[in-house]
Amino acid sequence: MTNNFWQSEKITLPAYSRGFHLITDKVTTAIPSIKQVEVGLLHLWLQHTSASLTVNENADPTVRQDMEAFCNYAVKENLSFFQHTYEGDDDMPAHLKSSILGCQVTIPVQQGRLALGTWQGIMLGEHRNSGGRRTIIATLQGIAA
Repeated sequence: MTNNFWQSEKITLPAYSRGFHLITDKVTTAIPSIKQVEVGLLHLWLQHTSASLTVNENADPTVRQDMEAFCNYAVKENLSFFQHTYEGDDDMPAHLKSSILGCQVTIPVQQGRLALGTWQGIMLGEHRNSGGRRTIIATLQGIAA
């Protein structure tokens, strides 16, 4: 007989400055029941349209700085054709960056741990100058040990 496991949690992140921020520890702290799952998936859904989630390098902070620099290079502010500028020059570019990078990630769970690679971590991309607190819906599913 299998021991199916499902859990859903709301994770509220504090306000971050613009840029990319490692949130792996915040996620695992918010969902300690990951330790009970032998095999499964953790799905993270960011409930915002001006930030993003991604998995990338977790050791060298210059990766996060370079990601921010590239995003700002690729998606410029103050473009004359942007109409959606009600909340400032960073508004529409933040929406574009969110759509390009995405608002969700799914990570395998194996033997009570996220199956991230040695140099991988979960990142929040904060694309607004003042984005405020961010909310993630985390859904954990699998077979409990």
